[in-house]
This record gives sequence, C-alpha cells and structure tokens, in this order.
Amino acid sequence: MNSSSWSLLALFLAVLLVASWPLGIWLARLSAGNLPGWMQRVEAPLFRLAGTSADQSMKWSHYALALLTFNVLGVVTVYALQRLQMSLPLNPAGMENVSPDSAFNTAISFVTNTNWQGYSGESTMSYLTQMLALAVQNFFSAATGIAVVFALFRGFAARSTGVQQAPTLVGNVGNFWVDVTRITLWLLVPLSLVLAVFLVGQGVIQNFDGYKEVTTLQATHPQTLAMGPVASQEAIKMIGTNGGGFFNANSAHPYENPTALSNFFQMLAIFLIPAALCFAFGREVGDLRQGWAVLAAMSVMFVMAVVALTPAEQAGNPLLGALGVDQTASAWQAGGNMEGKETRFGINASSLFAVITTAASCGAVNAMHDSFTPLGGMVPMVMMQLGEVVFGGVGTGLYSMLIFAILAVFIAGLMIGRTPEYLGKKIDAHEMKLTSIAILVTPILVLAGTAITVLADAGKVGIANPGAHGFSEILYALSSAANNNGSAFAGLSVNTPFYNTLLGVVMWLGRFGVIVPVLAIAGALAAKKRLPVTAGTMPTHGPLFVMLLIGTVLLVGLLNYVPALALGPVVEHLMLWPAP
Repeated sequence: MNSSSWSLLALFLAVLLVASWPLGIWLARLSAGNLPGWMQRVEAPLFRLAGTSADQSMKWSHYALALLTFNVLGVVTVYALQRLQMSLPLNPAGMENVSPDSAFNTAISFVTNTNWQGYSGESTMSYLTQMLALAVQNFFSAATGIAVVFALFRGFAARSTGVQQAPTLVGNVGNFWVDVTRITLWLLVPLSLVLAVFLVGQGVIQNFDGYKEVTTLQATHPQTLAMGPVASQEAIKMIGTNGGGFFNANSAHPYENPTALSNFFQMLAIFLIPAALCFAFGREVGDLRQGWAVLAAMSVMFVMAVVALTPAEQAGNPLLGALGVDQTASAWQAGGNMEGKETRFGINASSLFAVITTAASCGAVNAMHDSFTPLGGMVPMVMMQLGEVVFGGVGTGLYSMLIFAILAVFIAGLMIGRTPEYLGKKIDAHEMKLTSIAILVTPILVLAGTAITVLADAGKVGIANPGAHGFSEILYALSSAANNNGSAFAGLSVNTPFYNTLLGVVMWLGRFGVIVPVLAIAGALAAKKRLPVTAGTMPTHGPLFVMLLIGTVLLVGLLNYVPALALGPVVEHLMLWPAP
C-alpha cells in the first residue's frame, strides 16, 4: 500500500469513529425506549392502529413469528408490484411486467436485505416499483436486522428472573412492531433524508422525468439516458446496508455516485450504523468496554482485508506486463490493475469500497469485482464467507459477531475447565446448540448450493468464463446470496429460472435460518439470572479476548471454505503468477 491508500484508510476510520459515537448513544436510547415525550406522542397513534403498545413485550417465539409474518407479507407485496407494474402508474418508460422467476428472486432479495439483482434496474423496474417495492423494503429489511440485535441486547442486559421489570417481563425480548416502527421512524428515515439531500447536492439525480434521448459527440445515433428518483433510494441503500442500485452499474454509475466526496460519504454511510451499534451494545449491557472490544475485533479484521486487497490491485496484471504494457503509477496514469474501475475513484478508493461493501453485507459496488486480480477478488469473497461479521449489515453484523463471541467464551471455558460465561450469563448446552445452528447454516447453503450449481446443466450454462474463474463466479454468487450481501462477480448469467429459484431459496434460508436461532438465544439469555463478576470470571473486554474472538471468527468461519477457495481464486492466482 502506498501513502495515499494509508491516508484514505486512516481518514475513513477517524471520521467513522467520530460520527458513530454519538449515534451509538441514540441507538442505546432507542433500544431502551428512552425517547423524548414528543416522539412518544407521535408514535402512539401508530401503535394503536397496529393494535399494540410500547408497554407490551413478547416472548422470543412470538417476536420471531411477528418478524416472519411481516417479512412474508413484504415478499408478497414486492412480488405483486413487479408482476403488475405495467398496469400501474409512474411508468413513463413503459416497463413490462417482470417475469415470475425474476420477481420471486427480487422479492426475496430485497426483503432479506440481500438486494441481489439479476436484472438491469433502469431497463426492468418502473419508478413506482423502484420506490414502493424496492426502496420501502430497503427501510423495512434494515429495520428488521436492527430489531433482532435490539432483542439480543435485552437478552444480555436482563439481570434476574421471576420478577417484572419495566417495560418488559424478564425472559421477554421486546415488541417487534414497536422496534421496527421506532427504528424506521427515528433512525433510518432521518439519516436517509440527510444523506439524500447531500447526494443531490453532489449531482445524484432525483426526478420523475421520462428517459432522455441525447445525441452523442459522434452524432451517429441517439443515446437513452435513464432518469428517476435515484438519490432517495441511494441514501437508504447505503444507510441500511442494502446495496441494490437504481442502475445496473450501481455506485459506479455517475448518476448514483458522481464525485470522490459522494463516494467517501457512501462508504461512511455503510459502516455508520454497524459501528454505532457496538457502542450501543456497550451501553445496553452496562460496560462500554464490551462494545469497544467487539469494535476492535471488527476493525482489525477490516484493516487486514484492506491491506490484502489494495496491494493486489496495485500490483497489476503480470500478463500485461509481459506484453510490455506499463502499469507503473505515475503523474500520467493510475497504474496497477485499473480494469473495471472508474478513473474518478482509482484503485485506492475502489479497493476500500470493495472491502467495506462486502464486510458490511451491503453489496453496493463502485467497481466490477469480476475484474479484480485473483487474490483481490478473493478478499471480498472471504469477507462474506466469514459470516458478514466484520461490521456486517445493520444489526446482522453485530448479532452474528456476538454469536462468535459466545462460541469464543465456550472454547475458552473448555480450555480452563470453567463453565463458560459471557456478560454474566452462563452459556449452557442449549445456547451452544443454537449457536452451532446459526454458524453452520450459511456454510451449508454456500457449499451445497455451489455443488448443485456446478453439477446441474442449467447452472453450468450461465458460466461465461470456464475454468477456475468460472468456479469463483459461482462460489461468489452463492456466498453473496447465503450471507445476504448481494454483490456479484458479474460474469455469471443468473437471470434464469434455475438461478433465480436457487438463489432466492438460499437468500431466504440464509437470512431467517440465522435470525430465528439468534432470537431463541436472546430469549434463553433473558430468562437467566445475571451472575456477579468474580476473580475466576474471564474478562471479555481486553486485548486477549479481542484476539480470541478474531481467531474464532477466522478459524471457525473461514476453514469451511478453504477447499472451495483452493479450487477457485487460489488456482487462478497460481495460473496468473506461476512459480519461477
């Protein structure tokens, strides 16, 4: 890495820390229901309309049922809007109804916060579908993830059993309808509004005009420029770690991401809530050091990924070097591997964006990951395969990391011969079974889905690059779907009934196959008495625990994929850089 890439990374982390600290305070208040009176008066009619109240709490099973019901209704609504869009208003380009398999995949994709897109948005979706179906689910899917981590907060923070504590009964984890309303109303909407106005100021379009026909400088034929309400969707796409773009080129498109400054703030928006939730976690459990420890583990792994990816792209392509192509960085050229990257961002900003978007399960891209070098492309793949715990999606990253923390203290307890405890809660066999399910769901989906795809004729038809790179494209697609990221290597033709169905099922199971065990763990922890700290209690806030947590994530989260990675990016790297 050169000095400019280090400076960009340092600036990003510094601004992120300054911005996320006060937001963490607000998130803690939001989780605890400690809101100003005027906010409670505004939301009270909404709760009455929904037949609930802020004082009603749910067992984890009821919370999970409400969450699943809400998301199933979301899938039905998004599917219906796509299938009927030709008959609905705000369709100036006359977009046809979306095919059944593509509508099925897209509905699940946006409801599960994956935002995988097997289509070109500007040539497939009407303005109404973009706003009412996709953008609305950007809010609701993000709110769902944050609601789950709020429930886990309450599980850890509950201090005793058998007595009533305001506003919930111990053993209960909160009210899903209250949580999702407050998160949407008092967090996601205000942040998105501010970011959308900023993006419009930077040049992101926001209109309802028809598509424009313009004549190019060559004046050979007119070119169609897509219009639409882009800034409003772009803001929540980043704030909610959704990633689905209005345009096929996503954040590489100048109408979505026109300047270096807009690019920086989009990267910041992706990590803002995940980082702030770490601080909120520390406040909720009554020990700020716990939040700092989790944030430190995330930050170390994030920096490691940036340090691995950026030099791989700066090194360039040896095959071009053998042809005499100058790939040296200078005042006249960026140098390195600039294939698939926007010149207004360059290698440093593109590499940093790639790590951020795959670490945070966002999936937005400002460069084509398919054009990265083999090792450069492997880094985003690995960030997803770790379980999206390095900051991760809004809510999902932290609750997934806390699952690994439970596993880490269990392993440490076995090593020292003590009953494992985390934040004063004993970790018993029941919690470990649920933890195992939550950790193993996504590797099973990724590896089984990859195996099915490479064996099925319908799966192999979509491969445009046979060999190791084609295998990497399939592995990346399944890793992205199962971990609800949504980015792609882009060289794989996936808008087919086979891929739309397979990836849709994988996205749904990858999302809720983890959420349900996490909520069950939250309920089990909430019902446990919180034990006092003793001389034999293992500290979970110092450097030793941070290293233990990182080691657990890397060993348990990554080892499942080593054989598959060896068949894809590792082989491709050895082919590109053969041994002397």
